[in-house]
Amino acid sequence: MCGIAGYIGKDGAKDFLINALKRLEYRGYDSAGIAVVEKGNEVRCVKKVGRIKELEDNIKNEKWGETVGIAHTRWATHGIPSEKNAHPHSDCDSNIYLVHNGIIENYKSLKADLERAGHIFKSNTDTEVLAHLVEKHFAGNLEEAVLNALKEVEGAYALAVIAREDPDKLVVAKKSSPLVLGFSEGETFIASDPSALVGFTDRVIYMDDGELGVITTDDYKIISIENNSEVNKKPNVIELDLSDIQKNGFEYFLLKEIFECPEVIKNSTRGRMIIEEGLAKLGGLEVLDQKRLRDIERIIIIGCGSASYAAMVGEYMLEEYAGIPVEVELGSEFRYRKPIIDERTAVLVVSQSGETADSLASLMEAKRKGALTLGIVNVVGSTVARETEAGVYNHAGPEIAVASTKAFISQIVVLALITVYMGRMRGMSMIMGKRILEEISNLPKLVEDVLQDSENIRTLAKKYSAYENFLYLGRKYNCPIAYEGALKIKEISYIHAEGYAGGEMKHGPIAMIDENFPCVFIAPKDSVYEKMCSNMEEVKARGGKIIAITTKGNEDLNDIVSDTIYIPKTLEMLTPVLACIPLYLFAAYVGIERGLDIDKPRNLAKSVTVE
Repeated sequence: MCGIAGYIGKDGAKDFLINALKRLEYRGYDSAGIAVVEKGNEVRCVKKVGRIKELEDNIKNEKWGETVGIAHTRWATHGIPSEKNAHPHSDCDSNIYLVHNGIIENYKSLKADLERAGHIFKSNTDTEVLAHLVEKHFAGNLEEAVLNALKEVEGAYALAVIAREDPDKLVVAKKSSPLVLGFSEGETFIASDPSALVGFTDRVIYMDDGELGVITTDDYKIISIENNSEVNKKPNVIELDLSDIQKNGFEYFLLKEIFECPEVIKNSTRGRMIIEEGLAKLGGLEVLDQKRLRDIERIIIIGCGSASYAAMVGEYMLEEYAGIPVEVELGSEFRYRKPIIDERTAVLVVSQSGETADSLASLMEAKRKGALTLGIVNVVGSTVARETEAGVYNHAGPEIAVASTKAFISQIVVLALITVYMGRMRGMSMIMGKRILEEISNLPKLVEDVLQDSENIRTLAKKYSAYENFLYLGRKYNCPIAYEGALKIKEISYIHAEGYAGGEMKHGPIAMIDENFPCVFIAPKDSVYEKMCSNMEEVKARGGKIIAITTKGNEDLNDIVSDTIYIPKTLEMLTPVLACIPLYLFAAYVGIERGLDIDKPRNLAKSVTVE
């Protein structure tokens, strides 16, 4: 959601800010804006509804001598997409300009107080309140004004602020929304995502909640908002390659990322498997007291969207092979219940970005209740990575398309490794551990085999692209994959789809089946295959069209189904990895057939940083 960029240094703020916004396009947005302080302390601010290209075209011929600036891509929360609601927002005197990600929960009461004091508001946003609040406290020193303003604020924020009357600094602050500082010779960069900094610097500081940063052209300091004391933080080096955020010959990032899955699996497992001993080596978990991990009696896995479906696959794995009771909870619901948690409960948060607001809130609740907190996260230095006691990085590389594909595959693979790691502490034999790891090591080649069938899948997508409804069905390990497949075609193609457990179809959804309601069955030759065949017969008897994903070489379904997609044979617990690939390709190609931008689906954001 929303993207923040900031710059202070040499002439050239505008160029960095526009480039950074382009790198952040994948997060989802409806408008964009930029504000810079020029030499002579004049502030220029331009905002546009629509794509960044419109903003760029509007200012490309402007001859600005800017050394300090901020920019933003907005995903509407308060107020419709419009220029007045776009960021940056300013105060009454056009002195303070700021950009903000997050939600100001007490903005209504703050706004009422400010209006009574004579402040005039121009937008319908919660963010504009911050600009006027800083104005209220401003007496020539920007960081003091921001610091005092934030002590009145309730909610979440990543904030970057500049001032015409204190022009040689950039002030930033963070609470429950990501913000990273990047450093180069004579320049400092600000972004809500490190991918915006690739090619500009590899030296970064990740800000923590409750911190305020003051950056000048030749120095910086980090301050605790709570007690005004300075926090000692030194830059770390991050590993990001420019090719990771380029399409590399693919028409869309989404297709590139699907085709990267074999390499992603290799990266997620590299150095983590001792196959001959049937052991998983996970350094991120080895830092824990192993007795504490061994004594865990229950695991709660928390995720939102696709991450919650990966968690469901992990639930089957951990219960069947590691013998640990597992519950999967939605991050958006967990903390509003009264979860029963103690020191023998592990709470495992799954998040691609590591910044998902609902999952973070659940994580904090679990910490308060004394649970062992663990994470599976793709972004190094993210909040989930910092706030959990231990965890495992995905190493899937930046995921630019809004719809998650390669990160989801990586999450399942990492959960399989954790299953072996935890299982070998308990009743799992060396033989079983070895067998699982051998099959995991074969997955990259098996995924490549599925990708070889992409043209056939594209043909099927063309055949079915005009349908407006789909039902996705699976059982056991592939029940969550039915949910994931339905989610993807909704996200990417704007087609109504539902994912269901195969056995639940006759408890209601079967009423929808006719010749205009195709069903996608995930039916590899596994322990529930015969049950899935019975469900297919039920659909066929009602005139429904069937697309089946089944094991290569299986000819049993030829008389039942309309179309078949084959995947190679593997362990039942790993079939979700292979079954996902055709579902992703199908959704992507249907979206392309329908003339949609499959990288940037409408109304969606990559990283959901508000509840």
